[in-house]
Amino acid sequence: MAGEMLSIPQLSLLGFALWTVLVPMTAIGVYRWSRILRGLQPIHAFPADASVGADWYRRTMRAHANCLENLPVLAVLVWTITVLGLDTRLLDALAITVLVARIGQSSVHIGWTETQRTVSIRFTCFFVQFACMIAIAAVAIMRLS
Repeated sequence: MAGEMLSIPQLSLLGFALWTVLVPMTAIGVYRWSRILRGLQPIHAFPADASVGADWYRRTMRAHANCLENLPVLAVLVWTITVLGLDTRLLDALAITVLVARIGQSSVHIGWTETQRTVSIRFTCFFVQFACMIAIAAVAIMRLS
């Protein structure tokens, strides 16, 4: 309905979806099209099932896949709490934390080579998202009880 505001979890989900689109559009798309348009590689030189390109480019592909894997999970959780009419500061904080941790995880994945430190930071960001999603699910399940 016109004039209704999205909840914080819904806005966080929208942000997550936009991030999932922006990662390949800005990193993968710019890399591919700059190489194609400069005549460095033909358009068919980027098979979907092969690791080609610079190291950061391959990490970007994996970061995008990570986004795609987690977006449906968050979507189901946000849909569930929306249907249940749950609107709390805790859920707001959890949803925002998921988005911030996702952006952090992707940024570290793309921006830095894989070292013990960067993989630890990435895993921490992933674990924060995982814990927040479990907490959102737990709040929904407790509401059903």
